[in-house]
Amino acid sequence: MINKQTPDHHDANLVLQLYDLRREEVMRRSRDAIARWFPRTWEEFIAITDPSHPNNAAWRQVSSYWEMTYSFAKHGIVNPDFLAENSAEGLFLFAKVCPHLERFRREVSPLAFQNVEWLLGASAVARQRFELIQTRVRKMSEAARR
Repeated sequence: MINKQTPDHHDANLVLQLYDLRREEVMRRSRDAIARWFPRTWEEFIAITDPSHPNNAAWRQVSSYWEMTYSFAKHGIVNPDFLAENSAEGLFLFAKVCPHLERFRREVSPLAFQNVEWLLGASAVARQRFELIQTRVRKMSEAARR
C-alpha cells in the first residue's frame, strides 16, 4: 500500500470524525467494557468471541472499529503517523490480543488484526506508542488480577 506522506486538513477532519464516533453512547459503553477486559489465558481471551458472552457485542464493535480505522491509513486515506498520534486506543486492544494472536488466527480468524499490524510496520510513531502501551497493559493486567 502507498502511505499518505503528509497529513493535511482532510486527515484532521477524518480523525475528528473518528473521535466523534467514539463518543457515541453505545460505542462509549463498548469501549469501556473492552478497556476493563484483561484476558490472562487463551480461554479467557476466546470466551469474549462467543456470541453468548456478555461483552461479545462490545468486542465486535471495538475490534472492527479499530481495524476499519487502521485500514484508512493502509489504503492511503490518512497519514499513518498522524493517525497513530491521535488515536492509539486501538493499540491498547491489540496489546491485549497479541499474546493470543497466532492461535486466534490459526483456529478462528486467519485475517484478524491485519490492519493494526500493517500500521505497526508502516509507522514509527505507532511502533513507539505500541511499545509503551504494551508495558502499560502488562502493568494494568497485573493490577486487575489482584
